[in-house]
This record gives sequence, structure tokens and C-alpha cells, in this order.
Amino acid sequence: MTVTPVVPEVIDLTDGAAPAAPTEPVAPSRWQAAARGTGRWLVALGGAVVIFGAFMLSKGVAPLDAYRSMFESLQGESSLTAILVKATPLVLAGLAVAVPAKAGLVNVGGEGQLLMGGICAAGIAMAMGPESPGGFALVMLLLAGAVGGALWAGLAAVLKLVVGINEAVSTLLLNYVALNIMFFLIYDPWKDPDGSGQPATAPLTVAQRLPLLGTSKVHGGIAIAVVAAAAVWWMLRSTRLGFQLRVVGGNGEAARRAGLPVAGLVIGAMVLGGALAGLGGAAHLAGTEFKLRSGFLATYGYIGFLASWLARHDPPKVVLASIALAAITIGGDSLQIDSGLPAATVNVLMALVLLAVFGFGEKRKAVTA
Repeated sequence: MTVTPVVPEVIDLTDGAAPAAPTEPVAPSRWQAAARGTGRWLVALGGAVVIFGAFMLSKGVAPLDAYRSMFESLQGESSLTAILVKATPLVLAGLAVAVPAKAGLVNVGGEGQLLMGGICAAGIAMAMGPESPGGFALVMLLLAGAVGGALWAGLAAVLKLVVGINEAVSTLLLNYVALNIMFFLIYDPWKDPDGSGQPATAPLTVAQRLPLLGTSKVHGGIAIAVVAAAAVWWMLRSTRLGFQLRVVGGNGEAARRAGLPVAGLVIGAMVLGGALAGLGGAAHLAGTEFKLRSGFLATYGYIGFLASWLARHDPPKVVLASIALAAITIGGDSLQIDSGLPAATVNVLMALVLLAVFGFGEKRKAVTA
């Protein structure tokens, strides 16, 4: 007996059409990506403004009145001048964070490196005296500031490589060492005997100061900061050194196996960052303060740190972030004057902006199982 197998009938549900090939998602155009990125930033910043408004409301301050006062305080030529003057050392302090970050390092020592730049610049100015040629004295002053900041940051790099101390910890602690060095100098050996009694050094001579731009109070340090940002951007993008720093930052062990001088690159990144911060300290001394005093460059290094992280360590964006944070700082003075809030309130606003951009400003990656 023969058994005939039963073949199940296949029902064609496609009406003779070929099955459709899977389609790949269409990538958004450059303009669409830019619009979405801008939208995320606006939402992030709007959220920070709303949260800060709720904070002010809890303190008994009307948020709309406070924001209106901040906006009005930023109008006028004098406010623009103040923003640019304040942004000058912030840009250089931000670059001091951005360069080591490309090598995977966290430089929290911008405050101390700025101070050491100002200290070394003031020391050279006093050593040369008022009789030195103006142009030469100014160049030496700025050079001394860069060297001072570079050596201070290089100390943290050596501690990392030799002793194994994390650079974030050492640079942070070195900030307080630099501050106390400045206090020692302005309270005793460098104190101006002809001053008003306040701890401060003798002011720089006119020949030792940076020239002003036109009739404003904006000094030549802004040009130094912009040129430095452009040079750092070109170095990181188009040179072999920039490529090596990015490789070390991406995978230090792979860079070491590939034969790259990882230790030298770590030291170089920290030294270059410190030199930029030291240059910022010297420029602020020669363009704005003209002497060391107890509040010299207070909190500038920490705001520069925020500027670099806000800009994702991209030099052109560091310039924009520094200007934005300088504007927030200048506008935040009205919170104390008009709204009666503590002076540190503006730091809350800057922290909220940073957290909002980090949390919501970037498109989150999808998580797949």
C-alpha cells in the first residue's frame, strides 16, 4: 500500500507582487539636524529658565521682574564692554580645559593656573621696573604668565604619571595653593608701600598695560583670546599633535600599543592648557586689574571650566559659551542689586544651564536590548 504525502496548500497573499525589500531610515539633512539640535538647546535653556524662576519665586522674588531687570542691565555699550572684558580670561580658561580634555584629562585647575599666570606676570613687571621699554615689557609680562601657568599645570601632570594622583584632584587642590601664594605675596613682600593699606601690589605702569580698542575699555586681550581659540581649533583639527591627542583621549592603552608617546602627550596637553590659562591671567592683569589684589580672578577658572564643558570642548564654541556665561554673570548683578538675592545666586543659574544642556540638549541614544 502506497501512502501519498499531503502537501499543504500555500496561499499567496501578495496578489503576485514581489515581497517589499526592507527600507533603511532616511538620514535627516544637515538643515534638519541643525534645526533639531537648535530646538533641543532651546528646550533645555527654557527648562533652566523655568526652574530658576521657581527658585526665585521660593525666595519671594517675582521671576518676570527679575528677568526683565537682568535683560535691561545687559543693554547699552557699557554692558557689552563689560561682557567682552570678563569673557577674555574666561575664553583662555575654557581652552585650558578643552585641550587636556581631548587627551582624556580633566583639568579643574584653571583657577590656580590663571592666578599663577598673574603672579608671574606681576613679578616680571616689578623686576623689570618702570624704565623698561613698553613693548618689550608687555611681551615679557605675557610670556611670563604663560610659563607660570604651564609649570603649574605641568606639576599636576607629573604627579599623575609619577605618583598616580588623578589630575582632577591635584589640579583642584593646587588652586588653593596658588591662592595662598598670592595672599602671602600681596600681604607681605609684594605689598605696595604707597598703597591705601589694602593688600595689593603696586600698579603696572602705562607702558606695561595692554592697549585699549578705540575709546572703549575693551583691551587687546580679547584679540589674544580669539587668536588662541583659532590656533587651538586648527591644532586639534589639522595637525599630527591634535590627532595624537584625540587618539590618547579615545583609548590610551591602544595609543600606547600603537607606539604613541602617551606620557609625553599627557604632559604636553596639560602644559599647553596651563599656558593658555596663565596667558589669560597675565592678560587680565595687564588689561583690566593692573595689580594683584585679594579678589583677583576669583571664580574665573571655575566659570571657564563650565564654559568648556558647555561647549563640549570645541574651541569656537568655547568662545561663544564664555561670552554667554559672562553675560549671565554681568546680568546676574541685578539679582543682587534689584531683587535682593545673594550674589552667589547667579552661580545657581549657570549650573542649571549646564545641567539642562547636558541632560536634554543632546539627542539621547536609543537603548536596544
